[in-house]
Amino acid sequence: MTEGTKDVERDDEHWKERGVMLRVFVYVFATHAFAGFVWLLFYVGQNARK
Repeated sequence: MTEGTKDVERDDEHWKERGVMLRVFVYVFATHAFAGFVWLLFYVGQNARK
């Protein structure tokens, strides 16, 4: 292996790591947004006039 391929592999690993972190952030955000929406539905349903 030459120095050039090591740099390319290291850069490729860096982008893969960034992709994983971005995906985790999006999944966590989406999960919390969905949970907040469900909480809002229960809150509105509980306080609705009957």
